[in-house]
Amino acid sequence: MYIAAAILSVALALVSLAAGAPKALLKGDVATGLQTHMGLSAGLVRFVGLAEVAATIGLVVGLFWRPLGIAAAIGFALMMIGAAWFHQKAGDYANPETRGNAMAPFALLALAVATAITLTLAS
Repeated sequence: MYIAAAILSVALALVSLAAGAPKALLKGDVATGLQTHMGLSAGLVRFVGLAEVAATIGLVVGLFWRPLGIAAAIGFALMMIGAAWFHQKAGDYANPETRGNAMAPFALLALAVATAITLTLAS
């Protein structure tokens, strides 16, 4: 079970880093889109990015100290619930042009829950 937990942790950490770094640095289309389309402040976008980078660190360290990995996966899952709520608030699920990007939090939520479960069972 530890191998599955490690694979899921690394996969989630890579996705979290790839999603969080541009937001933390306020670089790229995603950070700009969150500010213009979603109406988020630059400070909130940076905070979300830093939280995703922190989740990356927690997931990697969690390979050696599982309680931190479990907490990081749960925290990331909660962020994805918040992301889905913001997409709903912005009307992205009703718009065919933005619906594809808005579905990403659900896939990442599933990955985060699977990671938390496998890390718990590997303990």
